[in-house]
Amino acid sequence: MTDLDIAKKVKLQHINNIAQKFGIDPDDIEMYGKHKAKLPLSKIDLTKASKSHLILVSAISPTPAGEGKTTISIGLSEGLNQLGKKTTVVLREPSLGPVFGIKGGATGGGYSQVLPMEDINLHFTGDFAAIEKAHNLLAAIIDNNIQSKTNSLGLDPRTVMWKRVIDLNDRALRRTIVGLGGTTSGIPRETGFDITAASEIMAILCLTIDLNDLKRRLGNIFIGYTFDKKPVYARDLKAEGAMAALLKDAIKPNLVQTIEGNPAIIHGGPFANIAQGTNSVIATRMGMTFSEYAVTEAGFGFDLGAEKFFDIKCQSAGLSPKAVVLTTTIRALKYHGGASLDNLTTPDTEALRKGIPNLEKHLENIGRFNITPVIALNRFTTDSDEEIALIGEVADTLGVKMAVAEVWAKGGAGALDLASQVVAITEKSDTPFTPLYDWNSTVQSKIETIATQIYGAKHVDYTAKAKKDLKTIAALGLEHLPVCIAKTQKSLSDNPVLLGRPKDFIITVREIEIAAGAGFLIPITGDIMRMPGLPAHPASENITIDNEGNISGLF
Repeated sequence: MTDLDIAKKVKLQHINNIAQKFGIDPDDIEMYGKHKAKLPLSKIDLTKASKSHLILVSAISPTPAGEGKTTISIGLSEGLNQLGKKTTVVLREPSLGPVFGIKGGATGGGYSQVLPMEDINLHFTGDFAAIEKAHNLLAAIIDNNIQSKTNSLGLDPRTVMWKRVIDLNDRALRRTIVGLGGTTSGIPRETGFDITAASEIMAILCLTIDLNDLKRRLGNIFIGYTFDKKPVYARDLKAEGAMAALLKDAIKPNLVQTIEGNPAIIHGGPFANIAQGTNSVIATRMGMTFSEYAVTEAGFGFDLGAEKFFDIKCQSAGLSPKAVVLTTTIRALKYHGGASLDNLTTPDTEALRKGIPNLEKHLENIGRFNITPVIALNRFTTDSDEEIALIGEVADTLGVKMAVAEVWAKGGAGALDLASQVVAITEKSDTPFTPLYDWNSTVQSKIETIATQIYGAKHVDYTAKAKKDLKTIAALGLEHLPVCIAKTQKSLSDNPVLLGRPKDFIITVREIEIAAGAGFLIPITGDIMRMPGLPAHPASENITIDNEGNISGLF
């Protein structure tokens, strides 16, 4: 059966029952139908949350289809619940870009899913739409102020970096011209669109702690300069209040359920290759408030989402995970060992051995944060016993625990060994993680620390544009902000064709965007883009709906 077939066979519990199981009175939730609800921020209790065990699920460098971090995260939470540990899985919301693009939905797979699968993947509770509207409201206010003769700040349109966003993969919108049509239609200028997951509003929502903090962060968004070189922020346009009003419901985390009827929280959805790649601080704190264990994930490989999870989210919110589960697949290691995408299902221990250095590098990186890892081998039906045994031998040699996870086929029962190992690690963990760098070090130092220690680069080069951006950052007094490097997820380097564990490469920073509202800087490397395009045969070709409202083709 497909993931959608399996999901449709599950008899969903009413969300009131899930709320009670989570620990919140049904009268305190805001229902979106029978199976979805918003949770009130007032229920977060930091004292209770501090006693919870936070578990991060990450991964090795993935293949284009991904290696199943969400599936492992859900399955692990089910397994922990089966062991009698009250556990909530806390995840990001899917973006319509990947849903209709190459990866499909993002609610897990097989018997390890969050439900209702169709709703979560398609619009959900409208959070992405609210973020999109708040972002584009600011864009409209900016262009209106440039046009205005009575309320003008003297904003130089050539310095405005704020684009518009849409939650779709649409390469035709990467570069656009606005303001055409004469004097009543605005001032012509070049701009473009990013995908909503790359919006600074998304980043802000996922790092904020309440509505007051949200308004403060929205007001801090850097817009550009006036003609006399004075910086302009969103607060100067008096935009933050209206933007926050549009986000009044989106700031609240969403409660749903797993296939096995356990609570799940889903909130926010920044990508990890172009943003911080983790769910909201609010959602994580909510899950920790009501659970003995909270399982969360960070996008793509450890070099992207997990590094940002530790150095940005955890530092900002005072979180300290107790363990890291490194999702690993035999197919991805064979891919990094030189096997073609068409041959990943064919047993090939030689390619597997050649790809193992990628696994070793990610394990080394976890150790840099003083966190104990456990390898979760996400088993596929095409994995041979010989290949599985080889990964076990590598784990033994490295002194790292490994569990074969069969959550896709068995749900929580397929994660009992993994769950037991996670419990054993958390019971021994009594020290906080160690950040990779000090926020107060120079911007170049922060970038080079990540590039050399996490990616394995030999050196970092800066284009003339990036060097100019560094001067701008210094002039604005923003050098103390952490860095959120935008980099390809396909390689540890900034070159997607360098697979495995590349060495002696150079990272090139071509520009550095300022996300003062979110509270970080975005060095952009290689050819990374913030508006993806659709593949030749997008997943949307297989999705349809019948006259009774039944959706098919969603995976």
